[in-house]
Amino acid sequence: MKGGLCNAKAKYQTMGVYKDKNGTWYVWTRYTDWTGEHKKKCKRGFELKREALEWERRFLLETCADTNMTFEEYLHLYERDIRPKLKEHTWLSKEYLIKQKLLPYFGHKKLCDITTRDVMQWQNVMIGYRDEKGKPYSQTYLKTIHNQLSAMLNHAVKHYGLSKNPAALAGSMGEKESGEMDFWEKEEYLKFAEAIMDKPLAYYAFEMLYWCGIRVGELLALTLADLDFKKGTVSISKSYQRIKGRDVITTPKTKKSNRTVKMPKFLCEEMRDYTSRLYDLEPDDRLFPFTRRFLDHEMKRGAEAAGVKKIRIHDLRHSHVSLLIDMGFSAVAIANRVGHESIDITYRYAHMFPSKQTEMADRLDAAKEANTYVAEES
Repeated sequence: MKGGLCNAKAKYQTMGVYKDKNGTWYVWTRYTDWTGEHKKKCKRGFELKREALEWERRFLLETCADTNMTFEEYLHLYERDIRPKLKEHTWLSKEYLIKQKLLPYFGHKKLCDITTRDVMQWQNVMIGYRDEKGKPYSQTYLKTIHNQLSAMLNHAVKHYGLSKNPAALAGSMGEKESGEMDFWEKEEYLKFAEAIMDKPLAYYAFEMLYWCGIRVGELLALTLADLDFKKGTVSISKSYQRIKGRDVITTPKTKKSNRTVKMPKFLCEEMRDYTSRLYDLEPDDRLFPFTRRFLDHEMKRGAEAAGVKKIRIHDLRHSHVSLLIDMGFSAVAIANRVGHESIDITYRYAHMFPSKQTEMADRLDAAKEANTYVAEES
């Protein structure tokens, strides 16, 4: 069996499916790998000939990567290439989008046969979607799923001989929402904190989130060894995820996320008190041994009890940044504390600077008047 799926640049030389002496089937091939090295491959033990043929077909896809493969077949190669570079939860999020939003429309199509019209028709389906309550996909979600399709096709262009990316040619859909973020003013948070003091585990967790501006995953990964009460610091070097019923500790979101955060003195004392109550706590035990779901529940309960507006847990991080901005700290100083690039602070939180804009204008007025006064005097 020769030349089945590959073009003139095929990387194998001979290949075939044969019946073994014991009645099973095997595949034998001699091919050239991506380094140019000549190799042999024999796979035995197939009960049925069609099983051997299917293995042969997949082997050809992986060694030849012909664009005549279907989009679904290409997904296996894409996963093989991309998954090792990503954190597990990141890949699972991508995989969900691919299987739920892309495969139903493109899975059966050959990679080389996907056209800009196919992409535009798919976009119209996504844009026209409504759930049982009549709600469409958000603009951000639409942009996310289009970007995923485009990323897969770009990968095929760069590494598997696809001539062009039809998703890029069709144009994007949706947009990245950059509207105002929800956050609590300090007074709102204090009301909330008072309302949840009846559950110390939740209270101390939210204290860390609000007053240090750390991410939820960073909070849930904290151990006693991360706290230095003498220096009043907390070390951020890992993140917690709950994935398919497993506790998974990974590196933080970005390299910039690895940092040491100085706690205010009152929070340092609170955490000293909290950890002293945790009996038999080992240095590597998690300080907050629960999942995000617990915090979601407590945040909803606390907001209702305190009579403050409901925000997301991640919005506590925005609240911390808002507080620091209001206190007059620079974007660079804030970025170092929360583990952001300073440019992110400038663009993402620009709407939180209205009072600073007024202050800038007033000081510019004062500078102009001072110059005018000096000129008149001279």
